[in-house]
Amino acid sequence: MRNALILLLVGFTLNSASAFTTTFSRWWGESRGRLATFILRNVLGIPLWVVGLILAVRSPSPPVFGTTIATEALGWVLLGLASAVQILALAALRLKAARPSVGDELVARGVYAHLRHPIYAGLLLQFAAFVLLKPRQTVVVAAVLGCVWVWVQAWLEEVDLVQRMPAYREYMKRVPRFLPSLARRTRG
Repeated sequence: MRNALILLLVGFTLNSASAFTTTFSRWWGESRGRLATFILRNVLGIPLWVVGLILAVRSPSPPVFGTTIATEALGWVLLGLASAVQILALAALRLKAARPSVGDELVARGVYAHLRHPIYAGLLLQFAAFVLLKPRQTVVVAAVLGCVWVWVQAWLEEVDLVQRMPAYREYMKRVPRFLPSLARRTRG
């Protein structure tokens, strides 16, 4: 369990460091700033925390609650929904997801018209699904750490996005972070 959590935390930390695209670009130029972000997120951060999460899921530990057909079904539904939202988000962002740049333009179409952080919203759903499918202490700890990291990561990215795209500030006022607004849809 310890190794899983260490990998998870190191991966989350490196991934969070990738949220400083503007700063890296100021220090080293746009192409090197983009490369630093790419390496921190895609080469180091994501692979490490994914391995940490896999190890947490596979680690033997006491159950937190018993699984039922209903909890397993809900877990699989959440995984499917999370994957669909993330695929739609990645399709809307294209290469910007892997290689953000100070020259990027705001993407406010598709799923991004309803959520500022659909990829992270999907991750929150995935963490909940893992707890439902493998309700063990290691998975619960990993999921809680993952949820905290998602909130921190989203905040760090918003600070960076406001610097890179001044229009992002107004977008933040219109579009909710993780959950689509039902009230906004009915007004319309």
